[in-house]
Amino acid sequence: MAGSVVEQLMDGATSPIEAELSRRIVRKEACVAIFGLGYVGLPLAVAKAKAGFQIIGIDQNPNRVASISRGESYIADVDSHALRKLVAQGAIAASADTDCLADVDVVVICVPTPLTKNLTPDLHCVESVTREIALFLRPGQLVALESTTYPGTTEELLLPILETSGLKAEHDFFLVHSPERVDPGNARFGTRNTRKIVGGVGPASLRVGALFYGQTIKNIVPVSSTQVAELAKVFENTFRAVNIALVNEMALLCDPLNLNVWEVLDAAFTKPFGIMPFYPGPGVGGHCVPVDPHYLEWKAKEVGFNTHFIALAGEINRMMPGFVRQKALRVLNTAGLPGSGSKILVLGAAFKRDVGDWRESPSLEVMRLLLRDGAEVSYHDPLVPRVATTDLTLTSVALTEHALSSSDLVIIATDHSAVDYDWVVQHSRHVLDTRNATRKVTKRRERITLL
Repeated sequence: MAGSVVEQLMDGATSPIEAELSRRIVRKEACVAIFGLGYVGLPLAVAKAKAGFQIIGIDQNPNRVASISRGESYIADVDSHALRKLVAQGAIAASADTDCLADVDVVVICVPTPLTKNLTPDLHCVESVTREIALFLRPGQLVALESTTYPGTTEELLLPILETSGLKAEHDFFLVHSPERVDPGNARFGTRNTRKIVGGVGPASLRVGALFYGQTIKNIVPVSSTQVAELAKVFENTFRAVNIALVNEMALLCDPLNLNVWEVLDAAFTKPFGIMPFYPGPGVGGHCVPVDPHYLEWKAKEVGFNTHFIALAGEINRMMPGFVRQKALRVLNTAGLPGSGSKILVLGAAFKRDVGDWRESPSLEVMRLLLRDGAEVSYHDPLVPRVATTDLTLTSVALTEHALSSSDLVIIATDHSAVDYDWVVQHSRHVLDTRNATRKVTKRRERITLL
């Protein structure tokens, strides 16, 4: 953040408490506690520690706490060498204990916000953490929520809980929502160079929050309220979900038309204006796109508004694993093989290329469906050694010539760049490519069926 902006924020302080916290932030004397050390919290902790802040990471997962204490990163975007150095310097410490909250200046909440089985918001982690913070809240602290949620959460849920401490926001403590914008595996945009939205429950909170994030992020985008910040984040991921649904529906249409959907899209995307590239696949996965639109749907219903477009997009995206299953059975049937008893090797369990995150991965749903058909399913993923859910437990197999040649069908569900797809096609009987990973393969294309 530019020096003049920092000075303006500090000069705008209207109380001694705000001025003192602002000074501690600018001088990097502020101690920061980060709740949740996953894909959002750990990169944030490292970025803040590198900038000179003292970081205490809090996580209820003992394995994460132990890994960080050893300086071992479990997040692909966080380098273990850099983490180990910061831990050795005492810049980062990890704990499951919350007693430290009374001594910190800034508390950042980066815990999960999943959905219930009925696709409604599950904020029990956010609420639990907020109640814990309220027990230790003292004058002069900043609380920031980064977890993605529906508009109104910060003021309707967090604010009343925090004020049970007897302290008042804007006067005694400061509260902001600054939604995470983490894209796992993105080598171009990281914590520092991704614009950061900040919305406060009042002007003092906005000033302090913008000042805090501005120490490590180049461009801060202040907005008028926490609700605007919350809705902006949900819209970002809904935008992606809707456009992915559109190209997925194109794939569904191209199938009976016997057209190559990727050729159609590549041709359309040559237009230099008025269009943006999105591509189809076996569904959507990760911690954002399959989840966040439902937060917006739920909030819309609360105010009597039906989000037809968003609901339809979710319906189409959820159809895709079933479509992959149907197409797999069709390929087997053409080869004279039944679904039941056929050996199927799935390449990729992660939800996207070159990451090890398998949360909400459509690949897992494809495997579930094929297993229910009686197929013998195995998978290979160089970044996901094991998958364990309530109904699915599998271990990645080695990708060998035998594994390929002995399978009746190979399904490319995640297009990791480390895999040689020309070699895969060479040694496979039949390949169902849901990602167009074989686009550069020129030989034996008769073995390939595209989504």
